Amino acid sequence: MTEKTEPRLLLVTGLSGAGKSTVLKVLEDLGWEVVDNLPLSLLEALIAAPAKGSEATRPLAVGIDSRSRGFKPAGLVKQIKALREAGGRDVQTLFIDCAGAELERRFSETRRRHPLAEDRPAADGIAREREMMESLRRWAEHVIDTTNYSSNDLQQEVRQRFGDTDTDEPVLTILSFGFARGLPRNADLVFDMRYLRNPHWDPKLRPGTGLDPEVAAYVIADPAYEDSVAQIEQLILTLLPRYRAEGKSYVTIAFGCTGGRHRSVHVADRVARTLRTAGHEPTVTHRNLDSAPQDGLEGKPPPTASASGGNI
Repeated sequence: MTEKTEPRLLLVTGLSGAGKSTVLKVLEDLGWEVVDNLPLSLLEALIAAPAKGSEATRPLAVGIDSRSRGFKPAGLVKQIKALREAGGRDVQTLFIDCAGAELERRFSETRRRHPLAEDRPAADGIAREREMMESLRRWAEHVIDTTNYSSNDLQQEVRQRFGDTDTDEPVLTILSFGFARGLPRNADLVFDMRYLRNPHWDPKLRPGTGLDPEVAAYVIADPAYEDSVAQIEQLILTLLPRYRAEGKSYVTIAFGCTGGRHRSVHVADRVARTLRTAGHEPTVTHRNLDSAPQDGLEGKPPPTASASGGNI
């Protein structure tokens, strides 16, 4: 019989103002169960409580600092040792540190009082807390010094250390739309396909869509098509890992043409295939695919267009 393994447990602690709240928020976004400022007397009860459903496998992060009721660093270290000796659970500690001068600046900017120096300068509370927390800092397996970190830097550091690289992908959507029917409100990237020749002005192709082979062939035949679309694909493949590193949960890439039925639909479909080949899993949405073709939306054909179509 396989021995049951308890979910991972991470105790998140550190100096006030160093970034513990940011760390816990990122862990929650990564799928961790998060509990903040738990009284130490309830820690063992929380860990012992039976988890149900998805919580039974979710890692648990517990935020504890000098504000927590009953906080005693020596007692917390003792509890951690006991949990490790009990076996069956991966217990680790993350300590968030920061230089005193930077902490003073942060408290001054936010106009918050240090929790250990309500009637004294922030520097006094910082020094007192640092001395109190030193044993925990020495004990911690993970230490992150946020002195020179922006909030975004700290978020990326946490994702790199504690994120599941197999599941931490943003939800990727490829969208086609028509400019004549309004811009999509939630797009991160918008590419305008109106530089390609327009199948709408070919009477035989007008009723079709960008998913039809004849329409696709017409768009592909534009001399600007292959080079420009290939460059767009390369740009997207370059940006997606950066979006992931930034911690974006959703990425929407939109392709627009005038009516949203021909050029944008074809290019969106092609780009989605390219992304799947590269290992991504995009969802494709064609917003205006079922809209009726209307000359009033498309405007007038270019002067050089013939009955068989032309560049626009």
